[in-house]
Amino acid sequence: MTRARVALGRAAAKVTGEALGPYQSAVVRIGFAGTWLFFLLREFPNRAELYGPDGPWSWRLAERLTESNGAFTVLMWSDSTLWFEIVYAVSVLASVGLLLGWRTRATSVVFMVGVLSLQNRSVFMGDGGDNVIHLMAIYLVLTRCAQVWSLDARRARLRGSACAGAAGPVLWGVLGVVFAYGAATGRFGYGWLAAFAALWVVCGLWWLVDRHEPEGEGRAVLDVLANLLHNAGLLVIMAEVCLIYATAGWYKIQGSRWQDGTALYYPLGLDYFTPWPGLSALLAGSGTLVMLLSYGTVAVQVAFPFTLFNRRIKNVLLAVMMLEHVGIAVLLGLPFFSLAMIAADAVFLPTGFLVWLGARAAAVRPSRAVPAAEPVPVAGEPEPVPR
Repeated sequence: MTRARVALGRAAAKVTGEALGPYQSAVVRIGFAGTWLFFLLREFPNRAELYGPDGPWSWRLAERLTESNGAFTVLMWSDSTLWFEIVYAVSVLASVGLLLGWRTRATSVVFMVGVLSLQNRSVFMGDGGDNVIHLMAIYLVLTRCAQVWSLDARRARLRGSACAGAAGPVLWGVLGVVFAYGAATGRFGYGWLAAFAALWVVCGLWWLVDRHEPEGEGRAVLDVLANLLHNAGLLVIMAEVCLIYATAGWYKIQGSRWQDGTALYYPLGLDYFTPWPGLSALLAGSGTLVMLLSYGTVAVQVAFPFTLFNRRIKNVLLAVMMLEHVGIAVLLGLPFFSLAMIAADAVFLPTGFLVWLGARAAAVRPSRAVPAAEPVPVAGEPEPVPR
């Protein structure tokens, strides 16, 4: 009984005392921000047809749907082309900011608003990858995903606080004006209004405490709450990935084409899914290879959630699944779906590998002279970075 209490106390201290998985959450942040940014830039010439006034899903139809299902999108605030262009441009800028880890708490909120607004404007334009980005954009708001590999981490190291500078208060001031307008005009539902108000108030309180009492009890309490929220968000991301693979694998088992090992043959013959017809024909021409890939896909997806208790097997299956998504991107022409799933898979990458990867990336960058008074960062566990 005593051992159980000690173990429980250590676990509680661990969960409340630090934001776990700093490298994993940073990779997830970079992966999803980069995926959404590349998608927005690639579809920039087609943006009006996908989500804007020139799309087949008109503004009136979108308005009727969002009124019935309560989906959140700021594109329903106005049907003007100028408003659409502003929202699209802000979404691109928020993706860049989140990718770089600049004022991450604020940019993660703007990133989430951009993702939800565009996707909920035209719900029939997406695929499975869009659904994953949709969910992860919400979860990232809860995490402290800028502890490493971010401009916030660099600012905290050089200036003592990630909140330093005037850019943060200005950005949150602008967001406050937007939220106030949405609340005054009844644009938000009660749930979203409460969520945005809580975010704005808590982040303002954090800035005040960090500025006037950085070593006090109030800051310690806020750190504990932020760590709990981060660790809960990271756990939800992990559970979401496991749920995606488990449901995909078990649904495949019920299909006759997956049972006889021919499921992958059929999409390889569709024009929509064959960016490289010669390569697709070569693969489809081998019945043995199609069967092995079909059965292997089902086996890996069903088995993955059960391998989390064995690190070595988990890492092997993780590499296999990432290679599988690379194959989907090349053979089936679904690059953004594959990038989204690889970014989600990255939450399970081992810390040692990510530290090594970060050290290798840092070694490639051109070196600069470091003043004697400036501490040189060591590739190891990061110091907590307030956000």
